[in-house]
Parts: sequence; C-alpha cells; structure tokens
Amino acid sequence: MNYIVFDLEWNQSPNGKEDSVEHLPFEITEIGAVKLNGNFEETGTFHKLIRPKVYKKMHFKISEVTHMDMAELRQAGEPFDVVMNRFLAWCGEEEYRFCTWGSMDLTELQRNMAYHKLPNPFPRPLLYLDIQKLYCLQYGDGKNKVSLDMAVQLQGMEEERPFHRALDDAYYTGRILSVMDMETFGTYVSVDYYGLPRNKAEEYRLHFPEYSKYVSREFDSREDILKDKDITDMKCVKCSRMLRKKLRWFPYGQRFYFCLAVCPEHGYVKGKIRVKKSEDDRFYAVKTAKMADEQDVELLAQKKEDGRKKRSAKAHHKAASKSLKGKSKQNQSDKVS
Repeated sequence: MNYIVFDLEWNQSPNGKEDSVEHLPFEITEIGAVKLNGNFEETGTFHKLIRPKVYKKMHFKISEVTHMDMAELRQAGEPFDVVMNRFLAWCGEEEYRFCTWGSMDLTELQRNMAYHKLPNPFPRPLLYLDIQKLYCLQYGDGKNKVSLDMAVQLQGMEEERPFHRALDDAYYTGRILSVMDMETFGTYVSVDYYGLPRNKAEEYRLHFPEYSKYVSREFDSREDILKDKDITDMKCVKCSRMLRKKLRWFPYGQRFYFCLAVCPEHGYVKGKIRVKKSEDDRFYAVKTAKMADEQDVELLAQKKEDGRKKRSAKAHHKAASKSLKGKSKQNQSDKVS
C-alpha cells in the first residue's frame, strides 16, 4: 500500500462567516503531497497552486501565515478542476491511504470538489490516517494534540524547510509518519464524516483495541437519533456482548449524550454520542464505546447530576421570566383600566 501524505492551504472570506459562500467556508489555494511506499520511503511529490474563483481577496491572517498573495495565485495558479484531476491521477491506481495532519483536509477537499461539481471517487467509509492523532497517541497523553512544527522540534528533526506551505507541511508530516510505530498505532484509522452512510445498512462500525466507533446515517432531527436502537444499544468493546445500562443515556450540553453499561465479564463500558450536523443541514450521530474504571463511573454520575441541575436552573429561569412578563402585562392593563 502507498501512503499519500497531503496538505492543503486555503483562503476564506476577508469578512468572516457573514460573507462566506454556503458549504464552501474555505477555498483551496494550494495542494502539496508526498507519496510514500509501504516502507514509508518517499517515491514522489505533487505541488500545485490554484487560481481563486470564489474569494478574490486574501484573508489577512492567511497571508500572514502562508506569505501567499493573490498576485502569485493569479499568475501561477491553475483552475481547481484541472489541479484536482492531476492530483488524483498522480495518486495512482495502486491501493493507497490518505494521511493528513489533523482532520480537516479531506473534508475541505471534498467540499471544494462538490462546489466545482466534480465527481467524488472516494469510498464510503473513507478511512485515513490522522498523523496528528497518532502522534498524540504514541508520544503524548492521547488527548492534547501538538502542532506539526512542535512535533518536528520534539523529534529533533532538522528544519530545513519553512512551515505553513502545502508541500513543506506534507513533507514534514511524512517525516513524522516515518518515525511512528505503525504496527501498534497504524490500526487507529480515522473516518471522514463528509461522505456519510446513505442508509442504515451502510452505517459505519469501526473497532479498535480500546474502543469502538459507530457513525449513523442522517436524521431529520436530534430526537430521531435517540429513537434508533442501533445507536442507543451498548456492546462490550472486548466481547461484543449486548449490555445492560447502569446509567441510561442522558444529555450533557447541546450535542452530547452519555451512558454507562456493565459487562458481566469485563466490567464497565462508557458510551458517548455526539450529534453533528451534516452538509445537508440534517443530523447524524457518532457513538463511541470505551472500557471504563471506577473514576470514569464517578465522573459520569457527576456529569449526569450537573446536567440535571443546569436543566433545572434553566427551566426555573424560563418560568420566572414568563411570570415577570405576565405580571408586567397585567400591570399595564390595570393602569389602562
């Protein structure tokens, strides 16, 4: 298998979200990629600038970071569809896996493809390697992620090229990949959420040594998600046994639900559902299940209680506001009479 390590640079509306084109918050301006073979040896590179079509002025922060300007893009850039077709041809027909630093690049690549009405050739689920996540798992605490330049410094690698341009960042990402323990951490693939399951039969189920992940199809409302049994069921990460819930699913904030289940053989399993919005402004769920210890049990119980108190306070505040409005209207009516 080959590894296509790629990086994107993009521009956005100089005025922020208010002037952004719907479903195209970022317009790609540069694609850089490094191809590695099965031994993580470099076998080729790809680099192209893209002539802007949507955002014709450079956002000042992007200009500061990349040192790129519109004159360079207009003069040296090519249309997105031309560059994209060349990039896919360069990736080749041999089996390959995309590798990125972080989780945004594949989503933004497909958003730009959709805007330019290019066919999407990628499979569902589209699995890739998030090297930032893998680096965090191997060299960090598994939670707090570091920047690419910091990872290069921590590994004592020579910084012979600048950062924050597509080909250079792809090169450094490939360097980091080459020093990873891929036998141990290469199994922790990520799944891209741009191309969601089209129906129930296609819903994604991924299994890892310490946790499992389930990605649902789209729903019309958040409430419909919690009515789906496959989403709310809990199975043991180790033996796949259907589990009894000790703490039923409870909301925490606007987007999260948690639960706690018990496996008779392997102990506690904690569940988390994150509700996300799709490109079509519908809803889908990403459920993860992980083994849990006594500390996790206490934290979940505390989250449930904190959530209950917040909802109670919110309901009390809403009722009090309604009562005050009612009294105000009554006082105004009394004055008139």
